[in-house]
Amino acid sequence: MRHRSVADLMSPTAVSVQRGTPFKEIARLLDEYGITAVPVTDDEERPVGVVSEADLLRRQTSRGTSSVAEGLMSSPAVVAQPGWSAVRAARVMEKNRIKRLPVVDDSGRLVGVISRSDLLQLFLRRDRAIQEEILEDVVTHTLGLPPSSLTVEVADGRVTLSGTVARKSLIPITLRLCESVDGVVDVIDRLAYDVDDSAAAKGGDRRV
Repeated sequence: MRHRSVADLMSPTAVSVQRGTPFKEIARLLDEYGITAVPVTDDEERPVGVVSEADLLRRQTSRGTSSVAEGLMSSPAVVAQPGWSAVRAARVMEKNRIKRLPVVDDSGRLVGVISRSDLLQLFLRRDRAIQEEILEDVVTHTLGLPPSSLTVEVADGRVTLSGTVARKSLIPITLRLCESVDGVVDVIDRLAYDVDDSAAAKGGDRRV
């Protein structure tokens, strides 16, 4: 399975400002582009911080603080790399309580920005595309089962699995693999098994 990466989802044209960009220009850019934060870069296009709406509002309630980007920004900048998975980017956003991440290349230069709204694109995948990926990549290629062995139904990202697998131990593996497919919101388990191969098995039938 190929999961979409930060490079697949990010906005490749990043709006950025310099250290000396004034307060009003930053506010104008946030309003013009409909964004909540903007990276601050040095002369070599490397992010050194981020100025957010919250930083601007803090300046307005704390007179005497700087009125240019360098004094307003949160630093150092929390950044992502193009090869990161969407899940990793989402976890970094959650951990740092931020909505956007500047994306940098191997030399640290700004190449894009990824936001929460970009990550949400994963869950807008068509149900048919999700179904096809599960049947082809999970069922056939990874588990080595014929596509007809399981029934995969997808509605609004919710996957329902039914059918029979050879061993009970395959069920949690199958569920995890399906949960990891881009666009899957939930997986409903209606699987049966032929043999209970768990250590504490007392009987083994869950056939339907």
